[in-house]
Amino acid sequence: MTLPSPTGAKARIAPAGLIFLAITSIGWGFNWPVTKHLVSVLPPLTLRGTTGVIGASLLALLAISRGENLRVVRELWPRLVLAAILNVGCWMVLMGFALLWLPASEASLIAYTMPVWASILAWPILGERPNLLRVISLVMAFLGLSAILGGNGFAASLAKLPGMIMALVGAIGFAIGTVLAKKLPLGLPPVSAAAWQIGVGCLPVAIVGFLFENAHLAGLSEVDWMLLTYSTVIQFCVAYVCWFAALARLPASVAAIGTMAVPVIGVAASAVALHEPLGIGQIAALVFTLAGVALATQS
Repeated sequence: MTLPSPTGAKARIAPAGLIFLAITSIGWGFNWPVTKHLVSVLPPLTLRGTTGVIGASLLALLAISRGENLRVVRELWPRLVLAAILNVGCWMVLMGFALLWLPASEASLIAYTMPVWASILAWPILGERPNLLRVISLVMAFLGLSAILGGNGFAASLAKLPGMIMALVGAIGFAIGTVLAKKLPLGLPPVSAAAWQIGVGCLPVAIVGFLFENAHLAGLSEVDWMLLTYSTVIQFCVAYVCWFAALARLPASVAAIGTMAVPVIGVAASAVALHEPLGIGQIAALVFTLAGVALATQS
C-alpha cells in the first residue's frame, strides 16, 4: 500500500497521534500470527483476496461518509493499477504463500525490511544517492536475513528458503511501489487511495483463488471466523484509518519509527499465540532488522 508521506505532519507531538500510532502498530502486528493461523485453514489466495476486497469496500464506504471523492481520472488509472499491483497484489500473494513456509515472526521481520530497500531504490528511481546511513542500513538488513536463515540449522534454513524468497520479493516490490509513489503520485484523498489500491490489487487475487482453490468455509470454527473478521476489519479499516490520523498529528520521524513496533509485536504475539521459537537467532534478526529500518528512516 502506498501511503501518503508524513512530511506535512505537525512538528509538535500530539498525544492523540501517539494513541493512533499505537493502535495501528498493534493492529498490524497482531495480524501476522492471525494470518499465519488462517492460512492453515483457508487457501492463501482465497483468504488474502477476499479479505482485501471486503476491506476495500468498507474503506470506500468510509471515504464516502467522510466526503472524500472516489473518482479516478483516466490519466491516473495506469499509476493506480501499478501501485495496486506492487503494493497490494504482489504483497498479498507473496506474503500469504511465504507464511506456508515461514513462522509469522520471521515473515514479519523480512517484510519490514521494506524501508531499507526503499532507501536504496530511491537512487536509480529518484536520483537520491545513498549516503553512509543507507549503506549501513542495507548491511543491517542482510545481517538480519542471515540470522533468520541460519538460526535453526542448515536443513531447516533450506526448508524455509522458498518462504524467505517470497517474503523478500514482496518487501522489495512494496519498496518499489513506495518509491514510485513519490515520482508518480496518485493525487487521491488518503482513504480513497487506500480503498482503490486494496480493491484493485485484491480483486484478481480473489478471482484466481475462487477459480483454482477449494475453500471449505463450512469447516471453520467460531475462532476462525473471529480471526477472519479481525483480518478484514482491523487490518484493512481500523489500522489504516488510525495510521492516517497519526500521520496528521505526528512529525515524520516519529510516525516512521513508530511503525517499527509492528515486527516487534508480530514476533512477540507469534511466540505467545503460536508458540513459535524466540531464541537467539530470532532476537538477533529482530535487532539487526530494527537497526536497519531505523537508519533507513533517518537517512
